[in-house]
Amino acid sequence: MEGFSNLNALFINTSLQKESARSHTRLLLNASSDIMKKNGVQVSHLHLLDHQVPPGIYPDMTKHGWDRDDWPAIWEKIQDADILVIGTPIWLGEESSVCRVLIERLYGMSGQLNARGQSVYYNKVGGTIVTGNEDGIKHIAMTVGYALSHLGYTIPPQADCGWIGEAGPGPSYGDVLEDGSQAGLDNDFTQRNTTIMTWNLMHMARILKDAGGIPNQGNDREAWQAGCRFDYANPEYRR
Repeated sequence: MEGFSNLNALFINTSLQKESARSHTRLLLNASSDIMKKNGVQVSHLHLLDHQVPPGIYPDMTKHGWDRDDWPAIWEKIQDADILVIGTPIWLGEESSVCRVLIERLYGMSGQLNARGQSVYYNKVGGTIVTGNEDGIKHIAMTVGYALSHLGYTIPPQADCGWIGEAGPGPSYGDVLEDGSQAGLDNDFTQRNTTIMTWNLMHMARILKDAGGIPNQGNDREAWQAGCRFDYANPEYRR
């Protein structure tokens, strides 16, 4: 088995902070991406609010009334990534509105197929990172993880991590406390889950690439559309 040097990972931050440098979610995204970098993965970060990405479910929303849509350029980065990690803060127990826009735009590309007639998202892996000051990590991981899985991403075991401080107003992840430490950085639960999630994403991406991807027996949409649906029950079926 090769190392991880031929893998690409994209971390998308859907924080509500307009400036990426002020995002607490970015700090936890960095904790995961640093592990990948140290193991040879080619990593890039994208702060969604640095771009104009209108809501919608079409590949280019300028054809549907919007003056500008940066999604086509972002889509190229997503296509190139073997690993996609979505970071979001918690607001009222849910992912951010920016995160929902991202998921909807990903959904808008779900009609595209790879060379095997599978979803274009096949043979890619996905994970979720969540931060906040209220309950919601597991709920958001469930929502985002399901969306990615439904689109075609492979979700490895323990593919989420997060940090929540005490309920109510208080320090966010990485804020400097009175004693000079930073909130959450020494939290064993968060650091453990971040590490496990990161390695499982790398392992699964490595497994898929080494295996040549998921076989298209039984999941070839083009064959289905061509009327081969009954052949799927045949274990000898090949397109």
